[in-house]
Amino acid sequence: MLKRLDLRGRGPDFRGTLPRPNLVDEGPVAEVRAIVDDVRMRGDAALREYTARFDRVDLDEIRVPASEIDSARGRLDPALLRALTEAAEAIESFHRHRPANPGTFERNGISVDLLELPVARAGVYVPGGLASYPSSVLMTAIPARVAGVGAVAVCVPPGPDGAIPAEVLAAASLAGVDELYRVGGPQAIAAMAYGTETVARVDVIVGPGSRRVSLAKLEVRTAVGMPASFAGPSEVVVIADESVPVDYVAIDLVVQAEHGPDGLAWLITWSEPVLNAVTAAVASLVEQSPRRAAIEATLAGGGYAVLVDGPETAMAVSNEIAPEHLEICCENPRAMIPLVRNAGAVFLGPYAPASLGDYIAGPSHTLPTFGSARYASVLGVEDFLRRVHVISADRQALSRAAPHVAAIARAEGLAAHASSVMLRSDDEHRQRT
Repeated sequence: MLKRLDLRGRGPDFRGTLPRPNLVDEGPVAEVRAIVDDVRMRGDAALREYTARFDRVDLDEIRVPASEIDSARGRLDPALLRALTEAAEAIESFHRHRPANPGTFERNGISVDLLELPVARAGVYVPGGLASYPSSVLMTAIPARVAGVGAVAVCVPPGPDGAIPAEVLAAASLAGVDELYRVGGPQAIAAMAYGTETVARVDVIVGPGSRRVSLAKLEVRTAVGMPASFAGPSEVVVIADESVPVDYVAIDLVVQAEHGPDGLAWLITWSEPVLNAVTAAVASLVEQSPRRAAIEATLAGGGYAVLVDGPETAMAVSNEIAPEHLEICCENPRAMIPLVRNAGAVFLGPYAPASLGDYIAGPSHTLPTFGSARYASVLGVEDFLRRVHVISADRQALSRAAPHVAAIARAEGLAAHASSVMLRSDDEHRQRT
């Protein structure tokens, strides 16, 4: 199940030497590009055709009626509703806990204030089809709401019967979603980016998705805002030693592999007995799993058990992978935090599995994948805000700054820029005399 990789005696530089799935080969890119272009040109008609082809559902209504969303809470098992409500409250609480506005910056008579302006419309993609992810609705729509976004539109692939699961509808109700559309895949991304007769275009698109969905996001970047992260197939790296039960480590590798193909599940350890025991435990868990096919598909392309020389090398390997989820299941895990350079989210010790972050810890579970944790961050309120600086100056401040502005502007060959400040500076000088 887990392919063994012996990196002892190597390092600390692993750049470009570690295996990972290829998510951007030309075949899928061309297919996704064709779908995006078709939806852009033909709108709802293309959405219906692709939904019939890929989801085997003939859509009557693309948009889910508000009454269906509003009534969903009453159709849920009470325990599930309580759990979703608890998760929603935790997520909202975390995202409202943001640093206060830093106030006005002033220097030499020039003042700068910071405005944070929410986008008017946010689009959210929530995976679906064969499985349902109400947690993804909460993890994406609630930060948008906290940011003050005017309208939140969600796209979810329909199930085999054409319906959206009640738990997803209930999550949309709890999160205050304004519009819900039963459409998925690259066609949903294109619809939100460019608009159709039914789906109004949005200003930013967020949310996790398959390889094809993630590639579609790359295709529409010139038309719509997008977080810098590549929120694609799920990934986990577990760094483990003898101090954590083998079963804990094995199940956490299987957890992320459950999501299906193209993801990563890496065990990194400096203990050969741990490597052997976890590998055997993973194989046993996979045999018993109801999602065995999905797990096997992930592990076939991205499942590794890696042997290294010690904690420092283990972290060097993890930093090169830049995983979506990093679990540090070692004695004194907090001592390894200074070595973390690239990760979407970090989970410390035996009692903080990635599942805690997936559902109820508070931060969003929409995390950077495919190495994008090297430069991108977890989804947050900031992804729905635009920072606008408000700059003001008095006459004296302008006069002090004008010679410097003019000198730089003239060096760049921009005479009008220089004149715009010198004109005001000359006016100030004339008024004084």
